[in-house]
Amino acid sequence: MKRRQFVGGLAAAAGVAACSSEPGDCDSVAAAGDERFEWSCVTSWPPKYPGMGMGVENLAARIDASSGGRLKIKVYGGGELVPAFEVFDAVSRGTVEMGHDASYYHKGKVEAAQYFTTIPFGMNHLELNGWLYYGGGLELWRELYAPFNLVPIPCGNTGVQMGGWFNKEINTVDDLKGLKMRIPGLGGEVLRRAGGTAVAMAGAETFTSIQTGVIDAAEWVGAYNDVAFGLHKTARYYYYPGWHEPGPGLETIINREAWKLLPADLQAIVETSCQAITTDMMAEYTHGNARALQQLINDPNVEIRPFPPEVLDLLESITREVVAEMSEGDPLTARIEESYYAFLEISRANQRVTEQAYLETRD
Repeated sequence: MKRRQFVGGLAAAAGVAACSSEPGDCDSVAAAGDERFEWSCVTSWPPKYPGMGMGVENLAARIDASSGGRLKIKVYGGGELVPAFEVFDAVSRGTVEMGHDASYYHKGKVEAAQYFTTIPFGMNHLELNGWLYYGGGLELWRELYAPFNLVPIPCGNTGVQMGGWFNKEINTVDDLKGLKMRIPGLGGEVLRRAGGTAVAMAGAETFTSIQTGVIDAAEWVGAYNDVAFGLHKTARYYYYPGWHEPGPGLETIINREAWKLLPADLQAIVETSCQAITTDMMAEYTHGNARALQQLINDPNVEIRPFPPEVLDLLESITREVVAEMSEGDPLTARIEESYYAFLEISRANQRVTEQAYLETRD
């Protein structure tokens, strides 16, 4: 004990000496060791919801433990503090320090944000993470959000989603005409151009909306979350694949002024914890989707069907048109588009001889 006190005394003396000559260093040493922060985090998910909702709860717990209690985050589900679709604005204004949602919810404010959740017929979760962390995607994302006083951090992914629940069969492209469907992001615009109507609504509203006939179909996530919401009790036909969301990433967004107040070690803890949650969430969805899909396979009231090839061909063709229009007249969006598709193009060959080839061989 005496030795520890002696060593501690030396360290303290060294710190004082450093402070006397370098005031800036003194401030950083004090902040790193003593200052504590309490943040509020608003989300777009129902409280304690499996996968996405619990992911942000786990994020707060990891940050608390890793920081030794120096950064505590109180999580609020969608609607508890702000409406589910107003996370972006609340964090941007500084009403709260932090939010967790999907970037494509903000397409009305910043259309290119959709690239950082998902693009129809685009990257899967492996490719998205590769582009964000090693292909320049994260730098472009932060440049895009800078005018809104936000710092985005990738935080979560659900993997390839399902195509959705339908109360009628989809056999031809004509069956899309007049279809009212809950579907967000670019997928909603693609459906609209195919003759349907895209309806924006929070996930918690989906069950009642199908059940009462407000909408004819809905996509949410995949079997794990869909069963949790009881969507299998609202429509008979469950289509795949999720052409509109092949690997949707989630985001933690932090108010820039709040971010600047954190010392470097707490910033590192937040970023590392977000990466850990992405890995953990994919593990949860891989496990949960497998078990829930088996339940649906055994349910006599559910029919699991692939989309017809001609329907997918039409949707992909429309997607190319919609994506090309997004970047017209906006240099930053054009740079994001170029970077995204450049990596997707070279990744395509790698996926074909690795993941895709292996799964086809195994099956």
